[in-house]
Amino acid sequence: MESLWHESEVLVIGYGNPLRGDDGVGWHAARCLEERYRERRDARVHYSVVACHQLTPELAEPVSRSALVLFIDACLGAPAGTLACQTIAPPPTPAPPGAFLHHLTPPSLLAWAQWCYGSCPARAMLLTVAGANFGYTEALSPPVQAALPRLLNLVATLIP
Repeated sequence: MESLWHESEVLVIGYGNPLRGDDGVGWHAARCLEERYRERRDARVHYSVVACHQLTPELAEPVSRSALVLFIDACLGAPAGTLACQTIAPPPTPAPPGAFLHHLTPPSLLAWAQWCYGSCPARAMLLTVAGANFGYTEALSPPVQAALPRLLNLVATLIP
């Protein structure tokens, strides 16, 4: 976890439960990216990759110090394996965060970063892969497994 806390220009947060099938696609993607960017330590750009089960308030600090944050998660509502990428921002007039929450969304995590640390990334994007199987299994469904290389390539196009 040491890489989570140093300043980075690019922070990738892959989240989801790797014990619930396709819900773990963000977690699996982060593990793949962690290995890829560990080998590609570019002196010009500092990368941090985090794999976690859910977004928590503790992530607000590294988010606040990043220029670009990519959130990777599973989603519902599209054919399995469909990739989507959208720019996200904190709510326009975020209220001060209340009690610590069990689950944050990417925009609310950006709001936490702004509120707690006075800064949030210049760019933030949510990358999702539509899932098919969210049952108790460590395996990704075939369509999501097939989408994983495309997702990793998409990330590569978004990182400078």
